[in-house]
Amino acid sequence: MNLDSAESMLQSQIPAKGSVNESTKMALEDAVLSPRFYTTDFKEMDRISIDALRPEWDALMAEYEGDNNADHFQRPADMDKDYSNLHPALYDEFVEFLISSITSEFSGCILYAEIKRKVSNPDMRNLFGYMARDESRHAGFINQWLKDFNIGIDLGFLAKAKKYTYFKPKFIFYATYLSEKIGYARYITIFRELESRPETRFHPIFLWFERWCNDEFRHGESFALIMRANPHLLRGGNVYWIRFFLLAVYATMYVRDHCRPMLHHEMGLESTSYDYEVFRITNEITRQVFPVSLDIDNPAFREGLAHLFHIQTQMDKAKARGGLIGALQRARWAVSGAATFVRLYFMPVQHHTLPVQVRMAPAW
Repeated sequence: MNLDSAESMLQSQIPAKGSVNESTKMALEDAVLSPRFYTTDFKEMDRISIDALRPEWDALMAEYEGDNNADHFQRPADMDKDYSNLHPALYDEFVEFLISSITSEFSGCILYAEIKRKVSNPDMRNLFGYMARDESRHAGFINQWLKDFNIGIDLGFLAKAKKYTYFKPKFIFYATYLSEKIGYARYITIFRELESRPETRFHPIFLWFERWCNDEFRHGESFALIMRANPHLLRGGNVYWIRFFLLAVYATMYVRDHCRPMLHHEMGLESTSYDYEVFRITNEITRQVFPVSLDIDNPAFREGLAHLFHIQTQMDKAKARGGLIGALQRARWAVSGAATFVRLYFMPVQHHTLPVQVRMAPAW
């Protein structure tokens, strides 16, 4: 699959006019917590070798080729009704969740398809073609449900207008591996909770989360093999980059989730408990490839994340106030946020040796 075919598939599922422009504006936002679009060094990506783990790699590619979700992400005819009749606060948070999710999925689709198009390395071409296929399905599936809210994302426009952030390949590997694995942990935790208490499942989309997050898990396995086959990515100064991305991903999730209290409450979840369960699962998973993990049970770590959320609420108030006073207040809180992040970064981390067996199964 190339970039054009991925966009074509998604564009065909965009709803008719409604609040399309407004929702696309939301997806275009480049706030700290917003999903971003990325580009990379394609020549360096072309030089990646997987030969050290060839048997495991070939087995993984066979799984992708088998495509067990080929017909899964379709809205059933018996669910063709309006599911948008939600409490106003829940409505806003759920729509924001869907827009953030579709932007993240489409970001992956764009990046993966672009890598496939611009590299000649057959291993990278195969991998990123398969992952672009998966992410385009996920994004298109979300758009099917957004029709209930009479909104949709103009994905073709988004691909052209969204700002792109340049990341070296190794940063793509660290960030995307974490994104895929924490995505698995998030979705499987939600799925298990709603499976045990179906009365809290306020929208049908959650029924798809188990097989959806297994796609995410498989994507993460791909990056785990790439990094373990190139062990220089996991040694020396690169460990400091790994620590940075671990903290950035965890902190972003914590702050974003605490901005959605109604969404978690309706699912029978409490935001803080939910986040630390996701962090626990992600810590267990990432031991397959990262030599360090964050000490999420350290009281100072938990206090630091809570303070970051407090800072975000104050920045939102300052933004709403506007004017010179609002701008000065935002600057002050931005400095406070940076200082808090630095303190969290230099907290002790947990060190461990990497297992001989790289591949893992989605057993949570």
